[in-house]
Amino acid sequence: MSGIEGKVVAITGASSGIGEAAALLLAERGARLVLGARRSERLAALAARIEEAGGAAVQIRTDVTRREDLHALVALARERFGRLDVLVSNAGVGTISPLDDLRVEEWDHMVDVNVKGVLHGIAAALPVFRAQGTGHFVTTASTAAFRVVPAMAVYAGTKFAVRAICEGLRQETGDSLRVTTVSPGVTATDFAEASSNSRVRAEITKMRDDLAISPDAIARAIAFAIEQPATVDVNEIVVRPTAQR
Repeated sequence: MSGIEGKVVAITGASSGIGEAAALLLAERGARLVLGARRSERLAALAARIEEAGGAAVQIRTDVTRREDLHALVALARERFGRLDVLVSNAGVGTISPLDDLRVEEWDHMVDVNVKGVLHGIAAALPVFRAQGTGHFVTTASTAAFRVVPAMAVYAGTKFAVRAICEGLRQETGDSLRVTTVSPGVTATDFAEASSNSRVRAEITKMRDDLAISPDAIARAIAFAIEQPATVDVNEIVVRPTAQR
């Protein structure tokens, strides 16, 4: 199967930002959406918006730190649409702060969401993809997976890990499954609000206001990877503002 029309696509972190933009674009191109996020009200509103526009979407509250939630997301796709073609692991958190802040609980949370959340998605979807003989993992990483800067040591560490996991997955899945990592640069989302360090939060907000590209740009990259013929695996895409160093 090539293109996007008719494909069943599950998206985590779908209630805002890149996840929301991807859901809207893929629905417009004919995908059937299974939406997951923690914010149930926003998720329900997004699903309703897609259906009102003539698309197909179902939604379920999904916390990627809970393995059972990812299994429920995949199960919903199979129950409502009979299969799952693409899992977009987009949920992430960036509680950015210098290591000297010793915000250990925030470090733990980033590992739980950004790394273990991706692994939970793989554990839920891989057996289904194997049984189908086809499937596509699309994972949102970051340009922080390529470059470490002050205050982003732990966040970058989680994104380096995501790239490593996805590359290992690509090598292990063989010729029937596809694996894509999309690494956004500075994007106009609520990412900055997660930092509990006021100085860092202000710096990230200013950088976003000065440089950021729309989440739609990342959504188009995700769509590009999905719409390729089944024999074409777009492994990595980096999308950043032209002004970002």
